[in-house]
Amino acid sequence: MFRPCIDLHEGKVKQIVGGTLGDEPARLRTNFVSDHPAAWYAALYQRDGLKGGHVIMLGAGNDSEARAALQAYPGGLQIGGGVNLDNARLWLDAGASHVIVTSWVFRAGQVDWDRLAQLVSAIGRQRLVLDLSCRLRGKEYFVVTDRWQKFTEVAVNAGNLVRLAGSCDEFLVHAVDVEGQCRGIDEELVARLARWSPIPTTYAGGAKSLADLEAVTQTGQGRVDLTIGSALDIFGGGGVRYEDAVAFNRRHGKT
Repeated sequence: MFRPCIDLHEGKVKQIVGGTLGDEPARLRTNFVSDHPAAWYAALYQRDGLKGGHVIMLGAGNDSEARAALQAYPGGLQIGGGVNLDNARLWLDAGASHVIVTSWVFRAGQVDWDRLAQLVSAIGRQRLVLDLSCRLRGKEYFVVTDRWQKFTEVAVNAGNLVRLAGSCDEFLVHAVDVEGQCRGIDEELVARLARWSPIPTTYAGGAKSLADLEAVTQTGQGRVDLTIGSALDIFGGGGVRYEDAVAFNRRHGKT
């Protein structure tokens, strides 16, 4: 299934090459900056019955745009980026179906199980998505935090996915090494997620064509969904027509 996204950076809807998103502005590579506000995309996704999309706030200055998107499609979008115990309930009350959390539940390179338990107690596991965006190191993928710049010691493997699944409703996994490059998906990562994840999982990173959507559907055995960003025509891309992605979902009974 195709899942939509809205990535926000400095108050604008953008598509950014994920691995360049650090503290040095000169390194940042931006594929696209939209003339449309976040709410325009949210209304489009609502019109077409797309569920489970995510709004990601990349740094500060994005709260108002994020709130406008959630108001345009209440209950239809997940929200992530700087979410923690103090603000998670506020984002749910603002209209998010789920909050997406990464960095806040990782400390010193490990999962902070006490923090995770506090969050689950506060909002319920059914409203929580854990972002396990990762990069390849050696032969294993490791979760990266802090705008995808810092490696943790948490591998994306069967044992960790099963244990973490007990505390959340879904996983969101960006393949950071290919994110925003439109060179094709990381099929090995998709295959591992399909084998190991016991809960719904959304993969993002590198999608360049409808063939990638077909591949994720097949390799993912129907248990892994795909987010397409920079390749979509609504984000300035030339690889995938948004209408074709919506039609794919309709053919598979997902809208």
